[in-house]
Amino acid sequence: MALRMKAENSLFVIVDVQERLAPAMFKGEEAISANVKLLQAATILNVPHIVSEQYPAGIGGTVPQLAAHMSKENVVEKMSFSSMEEPAFVKSLELSDARQIVVSGMETHVCVLQTVLDLIEKDYQVFVVEDAVASRTAKNKMLGIERMRQAGAQIVCAEMVMFEWLGVSGTENFKAILPLIK
Repeated sequence: MALRMKAENSLFVIVDVQERLAPAMFKGEEAISANVKLLQAATILNVPHIVSEQYPAGIGGTVPQLAAHMSKENVVEKMSFSSMEEPAFVKSLELSDARQIVVSGMETHVCVLQTVLDLIEKDYQVFVVEDAVASRTAKNKMLGIERMRQAGAQIVCAEMVMFEWLGVSGTENFKAILPLIK
């Protein structure tokens, strides 16, 4: 198992950052901003992504600021809290051949947690982006993060992900991603 994230081994999974859910999140705008930056970096570095949407008929679609940067064909609708319970998600995951899964989204202690636990159970190396996840309360987020850490997920921040995906400075990719970090 590699200790560092590598763009060529990664898949970025965004869990349920949705229109009617996001406003209820503690520091939700900060998490959305981190998700947008990560998705832009993933696009620059050719890291594939999957976006889940929990019951979009009731909770709405992905927030517009994130939807503007994602591929619509990578959206998976679900009813289960864990994305891993949705066959279309699992199929997309398997088609990616990625073994390092970078996870963000809402709510940390519910859908993100259950997705991460199921990914770990299937022997994926999971990185949870602490500044790109949110819950309605700070305590719920903290408890979700702690449980994922205890289960074997590595807790990282958006900048860690971007710099590890990059690996080196001075490249065109570095120059393209630098404004996302500043």
